[in-house]
Amino acid sequence: MDKLEKMRETAEKVLLKYTEPPFAEDTIETEVVFDRQRDRYILVDVGWENNARVHHTIAHLDIINGKIWIQHDRTPNGIANDLLDNGMSKDEIVLGFRSEILRKMSEFALT
Repeated sequence: MDKLEKMRETAEKVLLKYTEPPFAEDTIETEVVFDRQRDRYILVDVGWENNARVHHTIAHLDIINGKIWIQHDRTPNGIANDLLDNGMSKDEIVLGFRSEILRKMSEFALT
């Protein structure tokens, strides 16, 4: 399996985990959106809670230039940890939700 395909499968596997118990809720559906052509992977909550509409992004991953960019992360343990637990290395992960200055201080890839 080539590197890009491995990254795609890992991104999908990691996000799909959050659609199952104990993360799933009764009144809110957690959906995944996978765009393999453009390498965009999104986890979003959709539903109703106390007569209020719920629609927010939990996680957003992009694959850019051979690295998984974490664009947004509201997961309990951190999506970077999930990616590491599933075989990705720190040099294959970019914390895109952080400024470049803060990324330089992390152990993850800069770009």
